[in-house]
Amino acid sequence: MTAAMVENDQTSGGRPWDYLLRTWRELDVPEGWCAEIDEERIVLVPPPHAHHNGIAAKVQRRLYRDLPEELEIYQTLGIHVAALGKLYVPDLVVMPSELIDAADPEVNDPMDAAEALLIVEVTSKGNARDDRTKKYRAYARAGVPMYLLIDRFDTRGAMATLFTEPNEDGTYKHSDPVPFGKSLVLPEPFGTTLLMDDFPV
Repeated sequence: MTAAMVENDQTSGGRPWDYLLRTWRELDVPEGWCAEIDEERIVLVPPPHAHHNGIAAKVQRRLYRDLPEELEIYQTLGIHVAALGKLYVPDLVVMPSELIDAADPEVNDPMDAAEALLIVEVTSKGNARDDRTKKYRAYARAGVPMYLLIDRFDTRGAMATLFTEPNEDGTYKHSDPVPFGKSLVLPEPFGTTLLMDDFPV
């Protein structure tokens, strides 16, 4: 997907988002890859490192211990940040299962990011900046109440940061950074402690 293709669609009277979303739905993405929409273009994201997947699996296992029945944890779920015209595929998304069950079975539409209760991103070396900046701002702007950024490449050392209380300006009021090797408390509705003593760096 190139900027020129989006521009051509605009001149023919279409809307760039509609065109991009239609193209995103029809993409045949290689196994393990995912496609996201950012800056009016479709970006293909390669499969992450095994350590990346290992951390996501440990977080998911911990969350499930105390997760209320009405909530589920989803991988490879496209979410739409309507205010910014972006579509991301986070490592983990927690949202009410009834919303997923109610989705149109005939159309592969992304879910509204505003419905997520928690989004988890684990950085990879090539996309750490996006997770720290673009996605941080997008999730805050969408009103996602909790954003957990697990950053193996933080300049302070491997770190997990829980951002809470989103602002409409695209920032979070509170952040709780915790280095690997220690524990991070996730508040209700999760009410659990994330143990990071065995996270690979």
